[in-house]
Amino acid sequence: MTIRTKLLLFIPLLVVFANIIAYFVFQSGKVVQQSYDEMLGRILLIEQTSESAESNLKLLYAYLLNPRDDKAVQGPTERQLMQLKGRIQEVSDSAAPSFAEEDYVNLLATFLEQKQAAVLDANAQDPQSAFEHYIEAEKTVSYTHEEGQRLVDAELAYYRPIIENIRNKNERMNGLGVALFGMNALMGVLLAIWVSRSITGPVGRLVGLAKRIATGDLNIEPQPRRDDELGVLSDAISQMSTDLSILIEKDKQSLEMRRLVKELELLALQNQINPHFLFNTLNVLSKLAILEGAEKTSDLIVSMSNLLRYSLQKLDKPVTLQEELDHIREYVTIQQARFRDRIRFDLQFDASVLQQQIPALTIQPLIENAFLYGVADMENGAIIALTLSRAGEDVQIVISDNGKGMAEETRLSVLRLEGRAESSSSTGLGMQNVFKRLQLFYGKEGMVEISSNTGQGTAITIRIPVKKESERTDVSVVDRG
Repeated sequence: MTIRTKLLLFIPLLVVFANIIAYFVFQSGKVVQQSYDEMLGRILLIEQTSESAESNLKLLYAYLLNPRDDKAVQGPTERQLMQLKGRIQEVSDSAAPSFAEEDYVNLLATFLEQKQAAVLDANAQDPQSAFEHYIEAEKTVSYTHEEGQRLVDAELAYYRPIIENIRNKNERMNGLGVALFGMNALMGVLLAIWVSRSITGPVGRLVGLAKRIATGDLNIEPQPRRDDELGVLSDAISQMSTDLSILIEKDKQSLEMRRLVKELELLALQNQINPHFLFNTLNVLSKLAILEGAEKTSDLIVSMSNLLRYSLQKLDKPVTLQEELDHIREYVTIQQARFRDRIRFDLQFDASVLQQQIPALTIQPLIENAFLYGVADMENGAIIALTLSRAGEDVQIVISDNGKGMAEETRLSVLRLEGRAESSSSTGLGMQNVFKRLQLFYGKEGMVEISSNTGQGTAITIRIPVKKESERTDVSVVDRG
């Protein structure tokens, strides 16, 4: 039998047993309390009615001595007495046979009639008749007190043996409850002992094994065989110890391999061309071109040098739109030397947005993509346009061309960042790489829109929030081609 089955069997039995005991004890007490509440409610109602009748009589007497306002004598006090009279008639339907309220209710009705007659005589300036009605009303109130006391005595006499019988039964039930509670406590103690021996003991041994493994001791001796969940857990710990030993050995081998690879990478880096040597060489070539009268060649070499220097020095840092724009001008200079008059580059910008910061190499790879994949095959009339402007609280960047465009499937794939981004040739950064870096830099999605149809060109719109200096986030390249 598994631990779960044992617990699901014994614990619900204890709970049900305890609830049955509590239910019987509660019910026995509830019967006595209900009978007592009903009897006490009727007695209090009679007492309250008698007091209300007395209050009405006092108000009538005061009115007869000084008849000014009959509303005082016929106001809330009289309405209260009438309400109490109605409640007595209601409770009599569920009361014991001893509660014969007819005479009591009739006396109340007679009192109200006598009171009304006294008020009418007083209003008719007949004090003699009014006081005669008052004397009769006073006698009626006295009879009401006597009849109320009789009802109370009859109620107590009727319920005394019933309550006594219920009290005796309740005492027997309480004795039974004590016995049942004792049995329940004994079963609880036995269950606790069983749980301690069959669960906590093995769990303690497993905790000891776990501590040994945590300290690096993987030489675990076989544990006693069990058929419950703890047996499965014990087998799992033993297997984990064995697997960890194998894994540690593999990790040692892997670390050794990585060390060798790092040494090879270091040797490879040592053999690479120093970037400063490359820039110095380009500067020498530029000056040599000037000396030979090839000024355009010199300008191209300078542009190439600036392009490489920007890519190497700025790649992991945010830059301003002004810096990115200067870099784009260098790139366009090189491309126009290649394509000449076949491609026209249009630039429009709002000077107020040029200090906005963006990740380095955000716009240039998109311009490069337009050159290489949008308009490269066009013999003439090719246009690539870049527009920087404000759009509400955002800065809007639009790169458009009138080239061959892209299929809808390709457009959606680029926006969803699906697959590996296709890298362009000079910077090694593709469109998807740019979009990923924008998401990381600004911490939001949906910043890029692409409008394109096959044969109708492409327009890429980027809306970036105005980012303050204190909110700068350095984002390095996430995907090199």
